[in-house]
This record gives sequence, structure tokens and C-alpha cells, in this order.
Amino acid sequence: MEEPAAQIAADLERRILDAIRRGASMEDIADLKDADVQTPEAAIRALKDGNARFFSGQSVRPDTGANERRAHIMGQTPYAAVLACSDSRVPVELVFDQGLGQLFVVRVAGNVVGESGLGTLEYALNHLDVHLLMVLGHEGCGAVAAAMLPEEKIAQEPEHLQGLIRLIQPSVAGLPVIRDKKARMREAVLNNIRYQVHVLRQQPIIREAEAEGRIRIVGGFYEIGSGAVDFLVEEEDLSL
Repeated sequence: MEEPAAQIAADLERRILDAIRRGASMEDIADLKDADVQTPEAAIRALKDGNARFFSGQSVRPDTGANERRAHIMGQTPYAAVLACSDSRVPVELVFDQGLGQLFVVRVAGNVVGESGLGTLEYALNHLDVHLLMVLGHEGCGAVAAAMLPEEKIAQEPEHLQGLIRLIQPSVAGLPVIRDKKARMREAVLNNIRYQVHVLRQQPIIREAEAEGRIRIVGGFYEIGSGAVDFLVEEEDLSL
């Protein structure tokens, strides 16, 4: 017997196949996919459900068939944009068990808000009508660790890498003394997630969309070992 999520994916595949057989347009086929997630709250729920499937070994790997690919020919309709680290151990669509066209992902070391990444997120907000922005950090982030190094060490890095590290430094400045290295690293990554959320909220287009309730901005901390994401959704979780 199929799991509920697998059943939903199978039902969608069947409906798309039926639509193709009826001669439906690509727009009509894409509309079959768009009805599931229409609010920020639904977007958060979809990501939580997908991650629960992933870390429990119940992933359904949705939307990978030929019919699904054809449904995206005319355009894309992701429901969430994710600013994530480039770390190869953090494959965003797999972590949230999402299929083609569901997530708009920006990946840069340290999941920092830089010029090009911000422009990309503004595109997602202005032209793709996403309902959620997430900053996704992860356990043992090398870029965050680099931002905690002495200045003479950072100065040995290439120019552009130094620039990236400096976008993280404010989040780890004044980090309290924590003897447990793993705990200290987790706190540093969490601080960076909160700081990057704060930077996003300073941008006029994002601030306006959040104030109007069109989007929510949240954080996530991915544990590589377990596969679980800790969601930072409430304001007390995101405050600096």
C-alpha cells in the first residue's frame, strides 16, 4: 500500500497524463500543479512535510517523469525561494523532497545575501509570485567557520572569497564563549541565518511583500547527520 505522499504524487501524475491525452495546453497542465501551495503557511507546511519524508527515509522523489518535464515547458511556478549554502552535502530539493518547478534555489557559500543573490531573490518575488523566502544554513558550514578565523588568516584568502567572508563576520562577532566546539559552531551558523534574514528584511521590495502578508521569511538549520531541518519560523527564533 502506497504512503499518502506517494499516493498524492501518483494521482498527480495520472491527472497530468490524462490532460495530455485530452490535448490540454502546457498552461493547463501546469495549472494542475499550482493548486497545492497558495499561501506562506502552506509553503512552510509543504517544506516541513517534505523534510519529514526525507529524514525518515520515506522520500517519494516527486515530479521526475517525462509528463512532469513537459508540464514546465511554458514556464515555472515555484512556491518558495531558498537561499542556501553551496555545500555539496546540502541538495535542497532532496532535503525537502520536492520535485521539478517547486523550489527556486539560490546557492552561495555561507548562504549570504550578496548583490547577485539578492537580485535573484527579487526576481523570484516580483516575477514568480513565490509565497516564502527561506535562508537555509547547515551543520559544520565552512564559510561560517572561516568568518571566525583571525584576521591574518582571512587576509590570506583570495580577494572575492574575503569579500564573501566579510558578509558573514557581523553575525559571529561577539559570539559568546562556548567550550563545546560543535555547540559553538551550531550557534554561529544559527546567528548567520538570523543575520541574513535581517539583511533580506532591509530590502524595500521584500519588506513591503512581508508587511502585506504576501510572503513570509523564515530560516532553517540542516543537520547533515540526521537529514532533519530545524525550522526558524517564529519571530523569537529569528531575532538577532
